[in-house]
Amino acid sequence: MKLVTILGSTGSIGESTLDVISRHPDAYRVFALSCNSNIEKLVKQCEKFKPDYAVVTSSESAILCSGLLSTKNIQTEVLVGIDGLNAVAVDDAVDIVMSAIVGAIGLEPTLCAVNSGKKVLLANKESLVMAGHLFMQAVNASDAILLPIDSEHNALFQCLPAMTKGDKFSGVKKLLLSASGGPFRGKSMEQLEAVTPEQACVHPNWNMGKKISVDSATLMNKGLELIEASWLFSMPPEKIDIVVHPESVIHSLVQYVDGSVLAQLGNPDMRTPIAHALSWPDRMTSGVDDLDLIELGRLNFESPDPVNFPCLRIALEAARVGLDAPAVLNAANEIAVQAFLDRRIGFTQISEVIEDTLDATIFNEPESLAAVKDSDTKARIHTQKLISKIER
Repeated sequence: MKLVTILGSTGSIGESTLDVISRHPDAYRVFALSCNSNIEKLVKQCEKFKPDYAVVTSSESAILCSGLLSTKNIQTEVLVGIDGLNAVAVDDAVDIVMSAIVGAIGLEPTLCAVNSGKKVLLANKESLVMAGHLFMQAVNASDAILLPIDSEHNALFQCLPAMTKGDKFSGVKKLLLSASGGPFRGKSMEQLEAVTPEQACVHPNWNMGKKISVDSATLMNKGLELIEASWLFSMPPEKIDIVVHPESVIHSLVQYVDGSVLAQLGNPDMRTPIAHALSWPDRMTSGVDDLDLIELGRLNFESPDPVNFPCLRIALEAARVGLDAPAVLNAANEIAVQAFLDRRIGFTQISEVIEDTLDATIFNEPESLAAVKDSDTKARIHTQKLISKIER
Protein backbone atom coordinates (compact mmCIF):
# COMPACT_ATOMS: atom_id res chain seq x y z
CA MET A 1 0.00 0.00 0.00
CA LYS A 2 1.57 3.30 -1.17
CA LEU A 3 0.56 6.55 0.54
CA VAL A 4 0.04 9.50 -1.80
CA THR A 5 0.00 13.25 -1.21
CA ILE A 6 -1.74 15.25 -3.96
CA LEU A 7 -0.79 18.90 -4.07
CA GLY A 8 -3.59 20.59 -6.01
CA SER A 9 -6.25 17.89 -5.73
CA THR A 10 -9.22 19.96 -6.94
CA GLY A 11 -7.70 20.82 -10.32
CA SER A 12 -7.99 18.65 -13.41
CA ILE A 13 -4.74 16.74 -12.73
CA GLY A 14 -5.66 16.21 -9.09
CA GLU A 15 -9.11 14.91 -10.00
CA SER A 16 -7.66 12.57 -12.62
CA THR A 17 -5.13 11.28 -10.08
CA LEU A 18 -7.91 10.51 -7.61
CA ASP A 19 -9.84 8.73 -10.36
CA VAL A 20 -6.87 6.48 -11.11
CA ILE A 21 -6.23 5.82 -7.40
CA SER A 22 -9.90 4.91 -6.87
CA ARG A 23 -9.47 2.10 -9.41
CA HIS A 24 -6.66 0.55 -7.34
CA PRO A 25 -7.78 0.73 -3.68
CA ASP A 26 -5.51 -2.15 -2.65
CA ALA A 27 -2.40 -0.40 -3.99
CA TYR A 28 -2.78 3.26 -2.99
CA ARG A 29 -4.18 5.33 -0.12
CA VAL A 30 -4.51 9.12 -0.09
CA PHE A 31 -2.46 10.68 2.72
CA ALA A 32 -3.08 14.38 2.02
CA LEU A 33 -4.97 16.66 -0.35
CA SER A 34 -4.68 20.40 -0.96
CA CYS A 35 -6.55 23.14 -2.78
CA ASN A 36 -6.45 26.86 -3.45
CA SER A 37 -10.05 28.03 -3.17
CA ASN A 38 -12.48 25.22 -3.99
CA ILE A 39 -13.16 24.19 -0.38
CA GLU A 40 -16.45 22.44 -1.13
CA LYS A 41 -14.82 20.15 -3.69
CA LEU A 42 -11.94 19.48 -1.29
CA VAL A 43 -14.39 18.46 1.44
CA LYS A 44 -16.16 16.08 -0.96
CA GLN A 45 -12.80 14.54 -1.82
CA CYS A 46 -12.01 14.16 1.88
CA GLU A 47 -15.39 12.52 2.41
CA LYS A 48 -14.61 9.91 -0.24
CA PHE A 49 -10.89 9.28 0.31
CA LYS A 50 -10.51 9.99 4.07
CA PRO A 51 -7.01 11.57 3.92
CA ASP A 52 -5.07 12.27 7.11
CA TYR A 53 -4.59 15.91 6.12
CA ALA A 54 -6.12 18.62 3.95
CA VAL A 55 -4.16 21.80 3.20
CA VAL A 56 -5.79 25.15 2.38
CA THR A 57 -4.35 28.57 1.67
CA SER A 58 -5.61 30.73 4.54
CA SER A 59 -6.86 30.63 8.12
CA GLU A 60 -10.31 31.71 6.91
CA SER A 61 -10.42 28.78 4.49
CA ALA A 62 -9.21 26.48 7.26
CA ILE A 63 -12.09 27.51 9.53
CA LEU A 64 -14.58 26.90 6.72
CA CYS A 65 -13.03 23.57 5.75
CA SER A 66 -12.79 22.33 9.35
CA GLY A 67 -16.43 23.23 9.94
CA LEU A 68 -17.64 21.37 6.88
CA LEU A 69 -15.53 18.34 7.72
CA SER A 70 -16.84 18.35 11.29
CA THR A 71 -20.48 18.36 10.18
CA LYS A 72 -19.75 15.22 8.12
CA ASN A 73 -17.80 13.63 10.99
CA ILE A 74 -14.64 13.44 8.86
CA GLN A 75 -11.46 13.20 10.95
CA THR A 76 -9.13 14.84 8.39
CA GLU A 77 -6.84 17.44 10.01
CA VAL A 78 -6.65 20.82 8.24
CA LEU A 79 -3.29 22.55 7.69
CA VAL A 80 -2.66 26.03 6.30
CA GLY A 81 -0.43 27.69 3.72
CA ILE A 82 3.06 26.90 2.45
CA ASP A 83 4.09 25.33 5.76
CA GLY A 84 1.18 22.91 5.46
CA LEU A 85 2.07 22.04 1.88
CA ASN A 86 5.69 21.44 2.84
CA ALA A 87 4.66 19.27 5.78
CA VAL A 88 2.50 16.88 3.75
CA ALA A 89 5.18 16.73 1.04
CA VAL A 90 7.92 15.52 3.38
CA ASP A 91 6.02 13.41 5.93
CA ASP A 92 7.82 10.11 6.54
CA ALA A 93 4.63 8.15 5.86
CA VAL A 94 4.36 9.45 2.28
CA ASP A 95 5.70 7.39 -0.62
CA ILE A 96 4.47 9.45 -3.61
CA VAL A 97 3.87 13.17 -4.06
CA MET A 98 1.79 14.39 -6.99
CA SER A 99 2.79 18.01 -7.64
CA ALA A 100 -0.24 19.38 -9.47
CA ILE A 101 -0.44 22.92 -8.08
CA VAL A 102 -0.57 25.45 -10.91
CA GLY A 103 1.93 28.30 -10.71
CA ALA A 104 4.98 29.41 -8.76
CA ILE A 105 3.51 28.43 -5.39
CA GLY A 106 4.13 24.79 -6.29
CA LEU A 107 7.92 25.19 -6.41
CA GLU A 108 8.79 25.07 -2.70
CA PRO A 109 6.71 22.04 -1.61
CA THR A 110 7.80 20.13 -4.72
CA LEU A 111 11.44 20.87 -3.92
CA CYS A 112 10.80 19.75 -0.34
CA ALA A 113 9.43 16.45 -1.64
CA VAL A 114 12.53 15.98 -3.79
CA ASN A 115 14.89 16.75 -0.91
CA SER A 116 13.08 14.20 1.27
CA GLY A 117 13.60 11.47 -1.32
CA LYS A 118 10.01 10.91 -2.44
CA LYS A 119 8.73 9.53 -5.71
CA VAL A 120 7.68 12.88 -7.21
CA LEU A 121 5.15 13.05 -10.04
CA LEU A 122 5.75 16.45 -11.61
CA ALA A 123 2.80 18.26 -13.16
CA ASN A 124 3.96 21.66 -11.88
CA LYS A 125 6.14 22.78 -14.78
CA GLU A 126 6.92 26.06 -13.00
CA SER A 127 9.28 24.19 -10.67
CA LEU A 128 11.68 23.59 -13.56
CA VAL A 129 10.93 26.79 -15.47
CA MET A 130 11.73 28.93 -12.43
CA ALA A 131 14.55 26.96 -10.84
CA GLY A 132 15.66 24.26 -13.25
CA HIS A 133 19.33 24.20 -12.21
CA LEU A 134 18.58 24.15 -8.48
CA PHE A 135 15.74 21.66 -8.88
CA MET A 136 17.67 19.11 -10.94
CA GLN A 137 20.68 19.56 -8.68
CA ALA A 138 18.44 18.55 -5.76
CA VAL A 139 17.06 15.57 -7.70
CA ASN A 140 20.55 14.29 -8.49
CA ALA A 141 21.72 14.78 -4.90
CA SER A 142 18.72 13.00 -3.35
CA ASP A 143 17.11 9.58 -3.42
CA ALA A 144 14.06 11.07 -5.15
CA ILE A 145 12.54 9.56 -8.28
CA LEU A 146 11.26 12.29 -10.61
CA LEU A 147 8.61 11.30 -13.15
CA PRO A 148 7.00 13.79 -15.56
CA ILE A 149 3.21 14.01 -15.78
CA ASP A 150 2.65 16.52 -18.59
CA SER A 151 1.54 14.29 -21.46
CA GLU A 152 4.37 15.54 -23.68
CA HIS A 153 7.14 14.96 -21.15
CA ASN A 154 5.73 11.64 -20.04
CA ALA A 155 5.70 10.61 -23.71
CA LEU A 156 9.36 11.61 -24.10
CA PHE A 157 10.22 9.70 -20.94
CA GLN A 158 8.61 6.57 -22.41
CA CYS A 159 10.40 6.97 -25.76
CA LEU A 160 13.87 7.75 -24.41
CA PRO A 161 16.36 5.03 -23.41
CA ALA A 162 16.83 4.29 -19.72
CA MET A 163 19.41 6.40 -17.95
CA THR A 164 20.75 6.93 -14.44
CA LYS A 165 21.00 10.28 -12.71
CA GLY A 166 23.52 12.60 -14.31
CA ASP A 167 23.98 10.50 -17.47
CA LYS A 168 23.39 11.70 -21.02
CA PHE A 169 21.07 9.93 -23.42
CA SER A 170 22.95 7.98 -26.08
CA GLY A 171 22.06 8.31 -29.75
CA VAL A 172 19.35 10.95 -29.33
CA LYS A 173 19.38 13.63 -32.03
CA LYS A 174 16.31 15.68 -31.17
CA LEU A 175 13.20 15.85 -29.02
CA LEU A 176 9.91 16.68 -30.75
CA LEU A 177 7.25 18.22 -28.51
CA SER A 178 3.76 17.93 -29.94
CA ALA A 179 1.30 20.83 -29.64
CA SER A 180 -2.41 20.88 -30.43
CA GLY A 181 -2.16 24.47 -31.63
CA GLY A 182 -4.85 25.49 -29.16
CA PRO A 183 -8.34 26.84 -29.94
CA PHE A 184 -7.09 29.61 -32.27
CA ARG A 185 -4.80 27.68 -34.60
CA GLY A 186 -4.72 29.42 -37.97
CA LYS A 187 -6.06 32.73 -36.65
CA SER A 188 -4.38 36.04 -37.52
CA MET A 189 -3.20 38.63 -35.00
CA GLU A 190 -6.12 40.84 -36.03
CA GLN A 191 -8.61 38.07 -35.31
CA LEU A 192 -6.96 37.35 -31.96
CA GLU A 193 -7.40 40.92 -30.73
CA ALA A 194 -11.11 40.30 -30.08
CA VAL A 195 -10.67 37.00 -28.21
CA THR A 196 -12.54 36.76 -24.90
CA PRO A 197 -11.54 34.81 -21.77
CA GLU A 198 -14.45 32.43 -22.38
CA GLN A 199 -13.20 31.62 -25.87
CA ALA A 200 -9.60 31.17 -24.70
CA CYS A 201 -10.61 28.71 -22.00
CA VAL A 202 -12.28 26.24 -24.39
CA HIS A 203 -9.57 23.81 -25.51
CA PRO A 204 -10.39 21.53 -28.46
CA ASN A 205 -8.90 18.38 -26.93
CA TRP A 206 -8.04 18.75 -23.24
CA ASN A 207 -10.05 19.60 -20.13
CA MET A 208 -7.82 22.02 -18.18
CA GLY A 209 -7.99 24.90 -15.74
CA LYS A 210 -8.34 28.50 -16.89
CA LYS A 211 -4.70 29.52 -16.57
CA ILE A 212 -3.32 26.53 -18.47
CA SER A 213 -6.07 26.87 -21.08
CA VAL A 214 -5.04 30.46 -21.78
CA ASP A 215 -1.39 29.39 -21.94
CA SER A 216 -2.36 26.79 -24.51
CA ALA A 217 -4.28 29.41 -26.50
CA THR A 218 -1.25 31.77 -26.60
CA LEU A 219 1.19 28.84 -27.11
CA MET A 220 3.08 30.00 -24.02
CA ASN A 221 2.38 26.57 -22.55
CA LYS A 222 4.48 25.00 -25.27
CA GLY A 223 7.33 27.41 -24.60
CA LEU A 224 7.22 26.58 -20.89
CA GLU A 225 7.16 22.88 -21.75
CA LEU A 226 10.26 23.29 -23.92
CA ILE A 227 12.11 24.83 -20.96
CA GLU A 228 10.88 22.01 -18.72
CA ALA A 229 11.98 19.35 -21.22
CA SER A 230 15.41 20.93 -21.52
CA TRP A 231 15.98 20.48 -17.78
CA LEU A 232 14.26 17.10 -17.42
CA PHE A 233 16.24 15.45 -20.19
CA SER A 234 19.49 17.49 -20.14
CA MET A 235 18.82 18.65 -23.69
CA PRO A 236 19.77 22.13 -24.98
CA PRO A 237 16.81 24.16 -26.28
CA GLU A 238 18.12 24.10 -29.84
CA LYS A 239 17.72 20.30 -29.86
CA ILE A 240 14.01 20.51 -29.03
CA ASP A 241 11.49 21.20 -31.79
CA ILE A 242 7.75 21.86 -31.56
CA VAL A 243 5.37 20.13 -33.96
CA VAL A 244 1.71 21.18 -34.17
CA HIS A 245 -0.45 18.06 -34.15
CA PRO A 246 -4.14 19.04 -33.88
CA GLU A 247 -5.48 15.59 -32.94
CA SER A 248 -3.34 15.35 -29.75
CA VAL A 249 -2.91 11.61 -30.26
CA ILE A 250 0.88 11.57 -30.65
CA HIS A 251 1.98 13.15 -27.41
CA SER A 252 5.66 13.60 -28.34
CA LEU A 253 8.48 11.96 -30.27
CA VAL A 254 12.21 11.25 -30.01
CA GLN A 255 14.41 11.36 -33.11
CA TYR A 256 17.58 9.25 -33.05
CA VAL A 257 20.83 9.66 -34.98
CA ASP A 258 20.16 6.46 -36.98
CA GLY A 259 16.97 7.90 -38.50
CA SER A 260 14.57 6.21 -36.10
CA VAL A 261 11.72 8.22 -34.60
CA LEU A 262 9.87 6.82 -31.59
CA ALA A 263 6.45 8.21 -30.69
CA GLN A 264 4.04 7.64 -27.80
CA LEU A 265 0.38 7.57 -28.80
CA GLY A 266 -2.84 7.53 -26.81
CA ASN A 267 -6.20 9.20 -26.41
CA PRO A 268 -5.96 12.75 -24.97
CA ASP A 269 -6.64 11.79 -21.36
CA MET A 270 -4.31 12.71 -18.48
CA ARG A 271 -5.10 9.49 -16.65
CA THR A 272 -2.68 7.69 -18.97
CA PRO A 273 0.51 9.53 -17.90
CA ILE A 274 -0.73 9.62 -14.29
CA ALA A 275 -1.24 5.84 -14.19
CA HIS A 276 2.11 5.31 -15.92
CA ALA A 277 3.98 7.40 -13.34
CA LEU A 278 2.10 6.08 -10.31
CA SER A 279 2.86 2.46 -11.19
CA TRP A 280 6.30 2.97 -12.80
CA PRO A 281 8.28 0.85 -13.55
CA ASP A 282 5.19 -1.37 -13.87
CA ARG A 283 1.93 -0.69 -15.74
CA MET A 284 -1.67 -0.62 -14.54
CA THR A 285 -5.12 0.21 -15.89
CA SER A 286 -6.08 3.89 -16.00
CA GLY A 287 -9.71 3.91 -17.14
CA VAL A 288 -8.74 5.37 -20.52
CA ASP A 289 -10.33 3.89 -23.65
CA ASP A 290 -8.13 2.05 -26.13
CA LEU A 291 -6.91 4.13 -29.06
CA ASP A 292 -8.67 3.12 -32.30
CA LEU A 293 -6.34 4.09 -35.16
CA ILE A 294 -8.77 2.86 -37.83
CA GLU A 295 -11.53 5.10 -36.53
CA LEU A 296 -9.06 7.98 -36.19
CA GLY A 297 -8.15 7.63 -39.87
CA ARG A 298 -5.29 10.11 -40.21
CA LEU A 299 -2.92 12.31 -38.25
CA ASN A 300 -1.93 15.85 -39.23
CA PHE A 301 1.21 17.90 -38.55
CA GLU A 302 2.31 21.47 -39.22
CA SER A 303 4.81 24.06 -38.03
CA PRO A 304 3.94 26.40 -35.15
CA ASP A 305 3.18 30.06 -35.91
CA PRO A 306 5.49 32.27 -33.80
CA VAL A 307 4.39 35.42 -35.66
CA ASN A 308 0.72 35.41 -34.71
CA PHE A 309 1.51 33.64 -31.43
CA PRO A 310 4.52 35.63 -30.16
CA CYS A 311 4.42 34.07 -26.68
CA LEU A 312 6.10 31.02 -28.18
CA ARG A 313 8.92 33.11 -29.65
CA ILE A 314 9.37 35.00 -26.36
CA ALA A 315 9.56 31.76 -24.37
CA LEU A 316 12.15 30.29 -26.76
CA GLU A 317 14.28 33.42 -26.39
CA ALA A 318 14.10 33.16 -22.60
CA ALA A 319 15.12 29.50 -22.84
CA ARG A 320 18.20 30.43 -24.87
CA VAL A 321 19.17 33.25 -22.48
CA GLY A 322 18.87 31.00 -19.43
CA LEU A 323 19.88 32.48 -16.04
CA ASP A 324 16.68 33.76 -14.37
CA ALA A 325 15.03 34.74 -17.67
CA PRO A 326 12.62 31.74 -17.51
CA ALA A 327 11.64 32.70 -13.94
CA VAL A 328 10.91 36.26 -15.08
CA LEU A 329 9.01 34.90 -18.09
CA ASN A 330 6.86 32.70 -15.88
CA ALA A 331 6.09 35.45 -13.36
CA ALA A 332 5.16 37.97 -16.04
CA ASN A 333 2.99 35.41 -17.79
CA GLU A 334 1.09 34.48 -14.61
CA ILE A 335 0.30 38.15 -13.93
CA ALA A 336 -0.61 38.92 -17.56
CA VAL A 337 -2.87 35.87 -17.93
CA GLN A 338 -4.75 36.74 -14.75
CA ALA A 339 -5.16 40.32 -15.99
CA PHE A 340 -6.62 38.96 -19.23
CA LEU A 341 -9.00 36.67 -17.31
CA ASP A 342 -10.02 39.70 -15.25
CA ARG A 343 -10.65 41.60 -18.53
CA ARG A 344 -8.06 44.24 -17.66
CA ILE A 345 -6.04 43.62 -20.84
CA GLY A 346 -6.73 42.03 -24.23
CA PHE A 347 -5.54 38.64 -25.46
CA THR A 348 -2.79 40.00 -27.69
CA GLN A 349 -1.55 42.29 -24.91
CA ILE A 350 -0.47 39.25 -22.88
CA SER A 351 2.63 38.79 -25.04
CA GLU A 352 3.32 42.54 -25.12
CA VAL A 353 3.38 42.80 -21.34
CA ILE A 354 5.61 39.74 -20.96
CA GLU A 355 8.11 40.97 -23.55
CA ASP A 356 8.25 44.44 -22.00
CA THR A 357 9.02 42.89 -18.60
CA LEU A 358 11.80 40.75 -20.02
CA ASP A 359 13.27 43.70 -21.93
CA ALA A 360 13.43 45.72 -18.70
CA THR A 361 15.22 42.98 -16.73
CA ILE A 362 18.94 42.43 -16.15
CA PHE A 363 19.29 38.67 -15.84
CA ASN A 364 21.35 36.85 -13.20
CA GLU A 365 22.06 33.26 -12.24
CA PRO A 366 19.92 32.44 -9.18
CA GLU A 367 22.11 30.57 -6.71
CA SER A 368 19.40 29.82 -4.15
CA LEU A 369 15.65 29.41 -3.75
CA ALA A 370 15.58 32.86 -2.16
CA ALA A 371 17.18 34.35 -5.28
CA VAL A 372 14.59 32.64 -7.49
CA LYS A 373 11.80 34.05 -5.35
CA ASP A 374 13.38 37.51 -5.53
CA SER A 375 13.46 37.40 -9.35
CA ASP A 376 9.88 36.19 -9.36
CA THR A 377 8.69 38.97 -7.04
CA LYS A 378 10.45 41.77 -8.94
CA ALA A 379 9.04 40.54 -12.25
CA ARG A 380 5.52 40.43 -10.84
CA ILE A 381 5.78 43.98 -9.49
CA HIS A 382 7.09 45.29 -12.82
CA THR A 383 4.39 43.49 -14.79
CA GLN A 384 1.65 44.81 -12.52
CA LYS A 385 2.91 48.35 -13.10
CA LEU A 386 2.88 47.85 -16.85
CA ILE A 387 -0.69 46.51 -16.76
CA SER A 388 -1.90 49.41 -14.62
CA LYS A 389 -0.77 51.77 -17.41
CA ILE A 390 -2.52 49.98 -20.26
CA GLU A 391 -5.52 48.28 -18.65
CA ARG A 392 -8.92 48.88 -20.17
